Amino acid sequence: MPTNKEPKGPKPPRTRRRYSIGEWYGEAFEAIAPSQRHELARREVELDAISNRPCPFRPEGLCNKKGGVCSLRLYEQTGAGPVAGAGPLISTCPNRFLEREEIFRWVGETLLKTPEPIVLGEIGFLDRITAAPVAESDEEDTRDFIGRIDDVLVHPSRDPLDWCALELQAVYFSGKSMRREFTMLAAGEQPALPFPAAHRRPDWRSSGPKRLLPQLQTKVPTIRTWGKKMAVVIDEAFFESLMGLKSERHLSNAEVAWFVVRYESSGAAWRLRPANVVYTKLDSSVKALTGGVPLSQERFEDQLRRKLLVASPAHPLLTPS
Repeated sequence: MPTNKEPKGPKPPRTRRRYSIGEWYGEAFEAIAPSQRHELARREVELDAISNRPCPFRPEGLCNKKGGVCSLRLYEQTGAGPVAGAGPLISTCPNRFLEREEIFRWVGETLLKTPEPIVLGEIGFLDRITAAPVAESDEEDTRDFIGRIDDVLVHPSRDPLDWCALELQAVYFSGKSMRREFTMLAAGEQPALPFPAAHRRPDWRSSGPKRLLPQLQTKVPTIRTWGKKMAVVIDEAFFESLMGLKSERHLSNAEVAWFVVRYESSGAAWRLRPANVVYTKLDSSVKALTGGVPLSQERFEDQLRRKLLVASPAHPLLTPS
């Protein structure tokens, strides 16, 4: 029987997306020459340890991250076409925030009214509980603290002491390790930008609720009783993962100040730029980091039934009476 259906045309090419290196030892991955990518990857595969190469973001400091990946970026490839970056940089190393010490000037100006705060790193905050009295001579930085604040910014001249706490929070990633990328790049020089070798993704759920949330819940209640503020530095991608963060209009009403940075492409490098400051209460920050609302009992139990079909298909609830 004749039909009026028109023949189907070819399917559009599929677009693949994966995360890979955004910056490698401070350089934009897309701007690194193929021969340099190959040589750098070959060394990483052979070394398989922290390289101690200079870190461009730490003045007179060395890279302390195995593999030297400062950030991730999403890459796309449509069909057999070229691979291209398709998303913002996502900070995977907290040292990435230290570029040109811009963050210290920004936080200092905003919270302490000075662009030149004195920066003190790794300050003990949580002490071990002990029944023995502590002598004054033991109250030093070498003491065995069990919790520390990343940095404390101090006003250079005010008396009494005026300061704020500062936490830098990069993002972890889940999935295959970067060694897959290094092995692929080390196998041979590739003139074009290669499509990422393996699946991975930024894991904001681990970085927020599992890492940053306990830090805020532990430190902010005490810091606010002292009349001080907590500053938290994250990038725009991390900030967009927060759910329903309720902001305060004035710093005086806030307990946590979120300093959000972005990265702008500048030739062979990316440049950190201040993007936004958001003032919040601790409670709002906790809810935003936790993210989402509890499922209804019905939806939760639907999940149980689906998993029971696999784990225990003879369960009485799944067997018709």
